[in-house]
Amino acid sequence: MFDAEYFNLGYLDTLSYQNTVIHRLDPRAKLIATLAFILTVVSFPKYEITGLLPFFLFPVLLISFGDIPVRFILKKVLLVSSFAVFIGIFNPLLDRQISISFLGISISGGWISFLSIMLKFFLTISSALLLIATTSFPGICHALQKIGMPEIFVSQLLFLYRYIFVLLEEAMKIVRARDMRSFGRKGHDIKTVTRLIGTLFLRTMERAERVYQAMLSRGFSGSLHTVKPYSFRAVDAVFLFTTIVLLYLFRTRDIVGTLGRLSMRALG
Repeated sequence: MFDAEYFNLGYLDTLSYQNTVIHRLDPRAKLIATLAFILTVVSFPKYEITGLLPFFLFPVLLISFGDIPVRFILKKVLLVSSFAVFIGIFNPLLDRQISISFLGISISGGWISFLSIMLKFFLTISSALLLIATTSFPGICHALQKIGMPEIFVSQLLFLYRYIFVLLEEAMKIVRARDMRSFGRKGHDIKTVTRLIGTLFLRTMERAERVYQAMLSRGFSGSLHTVKPYSFRAVDAVFLFTTIVLLYLFRTRDIVGTLGRLSMRALG
């Protein structure tokens, strides 16, 4: 179970090495487009629902053209959705004023704001996951470095991400050793778990020191370098420009209402 979760965590990095039209885009273009997307989504008022619907086009296109498994992204979003539920679940209790009536059912403003929170959460988290799945975390750090972020910040961010896998690898070894010595039946009490956590802390500190010494022996001086060269091409500019224009239109125009009116006229 623990091994499966470990390899599942690194699956996003595995997806980032595909060769699709989205993967070949410059990381800076994808990073800026995703940040603009997230800022635009969270800028909507708390009672907005229909205005958020056109923004689903962005993750849908990334999944389609980036050949990303839909079920994997949905599982990751659902895994952390409890945080958004905890934030918005009290809205229906605090805001009971009736806002709309639909098919004879009265809906309070609290339920509308709760749904708006969940939609914003899904859009922002899915876009962040898709950014990693189509760029890789080192690629994102490289993009941050290229757009002017301090090298010390970018380095610490990349090391934090990489050290998560080092920590999990050491935890896997400890869990396996415990299971082999107890045949999977003992060693789950709080006293044993506390000792395992202490052992994990000491082993990860020693592992981090060895990793750092290995980096110094290979000439690490604080700067990040990438093997894969990146260049901002015309297709990257077109992607970024098109994304920003669509985000502006989705934010300032009632796309859903306009489509509804056009549909009614066509049917009438």
